[in-house]
Amino acid sequence: MSAEMKRTYKNYTEWKEKSKQTEYTEKTPLLASDGTLLAKGWARKNVFDYERSFSKPNKRKKEWDFYQISNGKYMVQINFANISIGGYVNAKIVDLENQKTIADAMQIFLGGDKKYILPAKGDTPNFFSAKLGKAECVFDTKETVRTLYFKMPLKDKIVECNFTMDIMPGLENITTVLSFENLPTKYFMTTKQNCMPCEGTFKYGDEVYEFTKDDTFAYLDWGRVNTPYKMVWYWGNGSTYLYDENGEKHIFGFEITWAIGDESNATETCLFYDGKAHKIGAVDVKTFPKPDKFTEPWEFMSEDGRFNLTMTPFYDYHTDLNVLDLARMHAHQVHGKWNGNVILDDGTKLEIKDMYAFCEYVENKW
Repeated sequence: MSAEMKRTYKNYTEWKEKSKQTEYTEKTPLLASDGTLLAKGWARKNVFDYERSFSKPNKRKKEWDFYQISNGKYMVQINFANISIGGYVNAKIVDLENQKTIADAMQIFLGGDKKYILPAKGDTPNFFSAKLGKAECVFDTKETVRTLYFKMPLKDKIVECNFTMDIMPGLENITTVLSFENLPTKYFMTTKQNCMPCEGTFKYGDEVYEFTKDDTFAYLDWGRVNTPYKMVWYWGNGSTYLYDENGEKHIFGFEITWAIGDESNATETCLFYDGKAHKIGAVDVKTFPKPDKFTEPWEFMSEDGRFNLTMTPFYDYHTDLNVLDLARMHAHQVHGKWNGNVILDDGTKLEIKDMYAFCEYVENKW
């Protein structure tokens, strides 16, 4: 086994100061008309007004609505991505237990600057539909429910997806705006929405994979960014049901993303409990997993001592996506069982036992 490689980013223990964790609670513009980033911080709802025509340079903006749905046995990903020079829509299903991709349908398009415009916010009612070649998709978000539809031929079969996910009243998320040092027009804005019980089907020809709200959750990764060409990130996310000492059921989730840009104003790290966001400090892994430690236990550390979990992997879902030689995403999305504890804002400690969740390490050129 090779020695641990050096990280390509500064670990929070190397920061001169802790992140300010600047919270926005009122509507504010994201960009000036010349493309300068005006807001840097986080919010429990997306309060950042995004005018895509202000993003400079125009051909460097990237936008996506990405959904991941899983019950710990099967994982579905449905994504529409527009990276200005082009993009794609795709749907795939992965058998996590047997570690294989069952179906992966993708349709690529060229020129996305003035077509296939995704919604300006991901956590308010919106509607998006598109037909690209033989592929069609519909993303419909209402106050209390999201629905996803996708259909496309793949080989000699048809891929067809129908999913519905619940949005509990008052459900909070974490929306984060990160900047890049000495690059005033670069930004990374995402909304991560957890804790959405989900049901539906993924059909591939005569094969039907059913998901129920008893054990299935959906996560939304909504991104509107304008970034340097090369970058890395970690992204960990999960949702589950927890039962208290009285036997009452609660929904718990977490979102941890780091190593992107300048985190001095906010970190994309948060706990969720019964729909409420509990902001935590910076998070990292004790051992950098690259190049050959992805399937070893991931022990997490946090600057405020509120995220004390270890992931024991059971599958390294390794992908290397190359779109027209213009964009490449090299990812290790590691799925596992998580154990330990987390601490909410009021000091309540939640014990986590064998929770299914994932954490990925990604290297991008896009």
